[in-house]
Amino acid sequence: MAWVLLTVAGLLEVVWATAMKSSNGFSVFWPSVLTVVAMLASFGLLSIAMKSLPLGTSYMVWVGIGAIGAFIAGIILHGEALNLSRITAAALIVAGMGLMKISA
Repeated sequence: MAWVLLTVAGLLEVVWATAMKSSNGFSVFWPSVLTVVAMLASFGLLSIAMKSLPLGTSYMVWVGIGAIGAFIAGIILHGEALNLSRITAAALIVAGMGLMKISA
């Protein structure tokens, strides 16, 4: 169950990071509200998952899901660049997350 909570927490990190971008520096109301709500939910679920998962593993997987998700959201929603070096960096993050999960 902790892994499910951690995964949802990571997905909520993608939500709040994407909403924060859309909030235009917290000057647009609804994206700002979504940012704060998703952030609180993400941190809350992360803290529950950390009760039974190692700190380093939990945090690394949470950040990794958020980073990869934000990378994909940036490409799809904001037209950010997709090139070999960015894909390689993302692949290395995924590889690190996999290795960290295997070693937990």
